[in-house]
Amino acid sequence: MGGTERYAALNRRARHDYLIEDTLEAGLVLHGTEVKSLRQGGASIAEAYADAQSGELFLVNANIPEYKSSSHFNHLPRRPRKLLLHRKEVNRLLGAIRREGVTIVPLSIYFNDRGRAKVELGLAHGKRKADKRQAERDRDWQRNKARLLRSRDL
Repeated sequence: MGGTERYAALNRRARHDYLIEDTLEAGLVLHGTEVKSLRQGGASIAEAYADAQSGELFLVNANIPEYKSSSHFNHLPRRPRKLLLHRKEVNRLLGAIRREGVTIVPLSIYFNDRGRAKVELGLAHGKRKADKRQAERDRDWQRNKARLLRSRDL
């Protein structure tokens, strides 16, 4: 990601529920009312994932609410949205999806410097309950260690 992005949607649970191996940026094919709705905020990508359909990748189950100011040219909030990637990247991701336990999850939707909507995708493996507990213990230990070091310095 470049310099001054404005986030339209964040998937905070993705890094908790999945082990992110790799990230990449993709464009999105959007209708006009979807862009306006994204700029207002309120989009949700918590349950979204990327899926293959006829050799292309689509963002499935992302909720971009209807644009309130539009009367008749509105979009469907949960429609599949095509992801814009180079053919090599699509082939690499399709191969990764076919492997066992690999999911492509959106980490964020943002607007880049040119005002284009982009989605940051993560190549992820699902975490088990024990992995989540271990990550929580590690995070708590880091927090306690920082607290101890701060109190020792005072």
